[in-house]
Amino acid sequence: MELLMSNWTDVQSLPKSYVFPPDRRPGENAFPVCKNVPVIDLEKAEGPDRVETIQQILNASQKFGFFQVINHGVSESLTEDTMSVFKEFFGMPAEYKASFYSNDINKSCRIYSSTLNYDAEEFHYWRDNFTHRCHPVEDHVQDWPERPARYREVVGSYSVELRKFLLRILNLISEGLGIEQGYFEGDLSKIQLLSVNHHIPCPDPCLTLGMPEHSDPNLISMIQQCSVPGLQVFLEGKWMGVEPLPNAFLVIPGLQLKVISNGKFSSPLHRVVTHSDEARTTICSFFIPSHDILIEPAKSLLDADHAPNYKAFTYKEFFSTFTGKNCDGEVALEFFKNKPE
Repeated sequence: MELLMSNWTDVQSLPKSYVFPPDRRPGENAFPVCKNVPVIDLEKAEGPDRVETIQQILNASQKFGFFQVINHGVSESLTEDTMSVFKEFFGMPAEYKASFYSNDINKSCRIYSSTLNYDAEEFHYWRDNFTHRCHPVEDHVQDWPERPARYREVVGSYSVELRKFLLRILNLISEGLGIEQGYFEGDLSKIQLLSVNHHIPCPDPCLTLGMPEHSDPNLISMIQQCSVPGLQVFLEGKWMGVEPLPNAFLVIPGLQLKVISNGKFSSPLHRVVTHSDEARTTICSFFIPSHDILIEPAKSLLDADHAPNYKAFTYKEFFSTFTGKNCDGEVALEFFKNKPE
């Protein structure tokens, strides 16, 4: 069977390897929509409402572990062009996409199906993923697709604007926590990945998942959703849908921000369910620390009354533990927690 589902046509039934066991299926029940997702108007951070806006970001990062951002500074025409380019890419001929196929996480530009361990999986997830490094653009653009013809120009501009956006969010977080400005620049945000998930219409969404439940192991993530619902977060003991706002970005602080904030921030479990009638394409961008830099609670957050909750570790050590614990973020973090005496 062709691995990339973006090459499938006229899918009438779910292949057996995509049918999850009953206890892992989303089921037929309608999931509630989270009605109180925090919405941050980033324009207000540059005016008299700056302090209030920063506090909204901190509150959202602590209580929910995610928030939506409007007026983020990336033009609507660029976000629409980028989404259009990625949809074109997934519609390219199978032979062309096959030239990028790889399960090697060290390859700078690749497409794969389900997760990184397709051959070892008992059950597969209903998605294709295309991912590549994008910072600095000039170091990686030669590895990107030459088709669609606009790909390198449009995605290059988008990647640069996303980096500005995420650094702006991180600087506001620094200001709110009382960490020195520029703390998150350099090695803590050295690697920037663009990761695009594509889900074709699913014959039976109650039997499978588009992505596994997980917490993000990196520093920070953003998601440009499409109009087709699918993203869910685990809040208050249940799965809840996150409806996209037009021209908004969803921001999720990763597990490294949870450590640096000394446990103040949360990083929620989230997953993707499938849709029976429409394809769904979403664009994500991640900041990943340099593999050898030490991650630890920011020293400005520590004093006689606030001991570090986590030991110092390298991102390489953490990611190895994370993948070794089946990508369970909380279990992985337990390994690096300081135990009370």
